[in-house]
Amino acid sequence: MPLIKSISGFRGTIGGRAGDNLTPQDIVECTAAFGQWVVETSGKNTIVVGRDGRISGDIVAGLVVNTLRACGISVIDLGLSTTPTVELAVPAEGAGGGIILTASHNPREWNALKLLNHRGEFISAADGANVLARVAAGAIEYAPVDRLGAYRQEGGYIQRHIDQILALPLVNAEAVRAKNYKVVVDAVNSTGALSVPPLLEALGCQVVLLNGEITGQFAHNPEPLKEHLGQLSTEVRQQKAHLGIAVDPDVDRLVFMCQDGELFGEEYTLVAVADYVLAQKGGGNTVSNLSSTRALRDVTHKYGGEYYAAAVGEVNVVEKMKAVNAVIGGEGNGGVILPELHYGRDALVGIALFLSHLALFGKQISTLRSTYPDYRMAKTKIDRSPDINLEKIFAALKEKYRNEQINTEDGLKIDFDSGWVHLRPSNTEPIIRVYSESNSDVVAQNLARKIISDIQELR
Repeated sequence: MPLIKSISGFRGTIGGRAGDNLTPQDIVECTAAFGQWVVETSGKNTIVVGRDGRISGDIVAGLVVNTLRACGISVIDLGLSTTPTVELAVPAEGAGGGIILTASHNPREWNALKLLNHRGEFISAADGANVLARVAAGAIEYAPVDRLGAYRQEGGYIQRHIDQILALPLVNAEAVRAKNYKVVVDAVNSTGALSVPPLLEALGCQVVLLNGEITGQFAHNPEPLKEHLGQLSTEVRQQKAHLGIAVDPDVDRLVFMCQDGELFGEEYTLVAVADYVLAQKGGGNTVSNLSSTRALRDVTHKYGGEYYAAAVGEVNVVEKMKAVNAVIGGEGNGGVILPELHYGRDALVGIALFLSHLALFGKQISTLRSTYPDYRMAKTKIDRSPDINLEKIFAALKEKYRNEQINTEDGLKIDFDSGWVHLRPSNTEPIIRVYSESNSDVVAQNLARKIISDIQELR
């Protein structure tokens, strides 16, 4: 599996040859280049590091921490943490940047370095290009022995994160506590086990924890999709729970399950949270990416606000949110971004806002789901082999569907009367993602199949 060096960070599988996988050499090179960039651009000499529960996490963390220190950069090590927790810790510590060691939803053999600026936000495309150029140049100067970076472990940030969430005016903890919800949580053997139960317990919920041992031996594919959450579905029904919750290994994606074991729908996590935030604020603007459901647009218009679409990627969504002063935003993969807390996808704040919404709604979670437009989405992918010329294929598809509405801001999105299809190369895997949406499962799937068939013919 190739090593992926991109503007969003460095990701690959553990083992193999340097330059082809995420090996110690690659980790050191990438860390040193980023550390150099942080010092030169921020003028600060401290970086916050945190990691999820992956098998390789301890080894990768050791390489990252000691490389930074060898560069003369001080490290604040959060240890086992979540992506949004590290994002909050960077500005709280006055650090010049942050590194989160997580491959998000990728399987256990993967790991990655996610890179944050001094605001605790993912670095921009231009900044990412700068770091990549430094990696390619390899011109890193290390510190002499009397100028090595300092090291401090800091283990209290998850609780600080939870406390900040509970203090938000939008979080109605009293209403949630009055409901005494029973919640089944699938922590997929990672740091959701350290963060989700304490938040729920602070909100007065009874918690049943699945896959709570932080071993990195994920009990199932860690991407929180329906086909991977059979255990959660069974347990919600057997426990007669009010709802279920699944997060990914670094706790920035969030999926809810209804009391009957059916998914609320990952696309509708953001829709429901936005519905609540917009109701509380009396309207406002929203942002999601081009691959997200139209339902957010519909909910936004209901409150008199404007909906805006951004290119896929948290940094692109955040940039658009700032530009249009959005009160809520995120991505349709279960990513919720609340600017009042921070500009990053955060499953923990998403849980608190959703439960506040559900408590005030006063009925079952499945009934809440029925209040939203019932769009159906198909998500699939095809391998991006070296023989696929995406530029040529996209040009041919644009010509074939020239009478439809075309958007090329991020890959290729085609809007048909019956729905839409979005094609884009993944930033994290050697695949092409194919998303489609319509008013029925059959039509959404047929739209995706049609475009995939076109691609196969054009290869």
